[in-house]
Amino acid sequence: QVQLVESGGGLVPAGGSLRLSCAASGRTFSSYTMGWFRQAPGKEREFVALITSSGAITDYTDSVKGRFTISRDTAKNTAYLQMNSLNSEDTAVYYCAARTAPRGVLRYASSYDYWGQGTQVTVSS
Repeated sequence: QVQLVESGGGLVPAGGSLRLSCAASGRTFSSYTMGWFRQAPGKEREFVALITSSGAITDYTDSVKGRFTISRDTAKNTAYLQMNSLNSEDTAVYYCAARTAPRGVLRYASSYDYWGQGTQVTVSS
């Protein structure tokens, strides 16, 4: 069983920055692909970013490329999402997720086995 706890959300003005954290339980964090997803009111959950177990590969949805950076610290069992140049379209609940088995497409939410409770990010214009 893996537990994920997000933190770092909040209210930020447009153009501002936030860093989200996702603390994971379990002894095999280093073997998980970690993903960040978000869900805005009235919209479906969408992929934001992912980082593979080794950290060698990262991927981002087009709308956040150049603004968001995903990273991980294996010693702390934590994944991060640094978000810069935020705009109102980034307002959403952000979820981290862990993919513990090699299955499915990495960008698909269905490929992830465990999810955090979500953290609200609100960007004021």
